Amino acid sequence: MKPPCEIVVWYVIPAIRSELAKELLNLGMKQKEVSEIMDITQPAVSQYITDKRGSGIKLEDNVRDMIKEFAFKLYQNEATKADLISTTCKICRHVELTDVLDQLNIDKSELGEECQSCIGSDVN
Repeated sequence: MKPPCEIVVWYVIPAIRSELAKELLNLGMKQKEVSEIMDITQPAVSQYITDKRGSGIKLEDNVRDMIKEFAFKLYQNEATKADLISTTCKICRHVELTDVLDQLNIDKSELGEECQSCIGSDVN
């Protein structure tokens, strides 16, 4: 059993990055521009947009809306590469980890008490 924090690293963050890369491309950016703003390689962008990375879970509509809004701010230069980490963390806190566990067919009852508190944390 993987702890919830590992699930976030392996599934949630890649899903967020995948959606962000796709949104930036939909807005007209080139893969090279997306790679520079996201601080990842161009091949990583290619893998995100072809669902070779980040496709293990489906994000809820409210989370995808947050990603879309952030992509637009990046595209309009209202947000910068420096905002990437803090905004990704903000978006990640809105992901319902219990939904992710359900999608991955992970039995929440196998999680210890400390992990139960982690998946039930309040969104700030």
